[in-house]
Amino acid sequence: MKAIILAAGYATRLYPLTLHKSKALLPINKKPIIDYIIDEMNHVEGLDEIYVVTNSRFYEQFLDWAKTVHSKVPVFILDDGTTDDSNKRGAIGDISFVIQEMKIDDELMVIAGDNFFTYSLKDYVDYFHEKNRDCVCVKVWEDKESLSQFGIALLNEKGLVLDIEEKPQQPKSNTVVFATYLYKKETVPLFATYLAEGNKPDAPGNFPAWLYRRKEVYAYTFTEECYDIGTPESYREVCEMFED
Repeated sequence: MKAIILAAGYATRLYPLTLHKSKALLPINKKPIIDYIIDEMNHVEGLDEIYVVTNSRFYEQFLDWAKTVHSKVPVFILDDGTTDDSNKRGAIGDISFVIQEMKIDDELMVIAGDNFFTYSLKDYVDYFHEKNRDCVCVKVWEDKESLSQFGIALLNEKGLVLDIEEKPQQPKSNTVVFATYLYKKETVPLFATYLAEGNKPDAPGNFPAWLYRRKEVYAYTFTEECYDIGTPESYREVCEMFED
């Protein structure tokens, strides 16, 4: 299995915090967000390479970070060649870029570099292998007012995805999809197909929303926490929660 950590966005909503630093490198309790992701990845058996895709603005920062990160799995940094919001590739564009650059022909884990979570990647991968299908991870969300800010999944009783919609005005359920995805080896070439059809290259959740109509996709339900750090306020809240 290979893993891609998406860290090529410019996080303009977090300015000025992210003017000169990638969101994935912002610290929580004195440790960069991305380090928590790497820690979890190191518990996954069979994961043999981690690719961090960033942009030209933050590439040198990630090279410096990679010299100090503790990981038994080799970590590689890729520059997607973009410089600002006007020429960014989008998350799905970045995934496809890494697949092509690194010639990935293997199972694939994709995680947004700003996802701060407390669920177990090992348990999620075990579920993925048990189902032997592409997987998304979800949580039942109690705050119904904020559902339209997320990707929403509709599932059957076995966890099969019946519908996924990115930021729907009228959510069909209160099951929120978070940006940690597991794809089978034969699904990996479909990223190029998705883009060739002219579909949106931005939010990573757009790909499983397209995929479930073509292949069975299952959802792993977790009960632990996952925080999408999008604003200075949400960053500050998470920092306060997890400070020693």
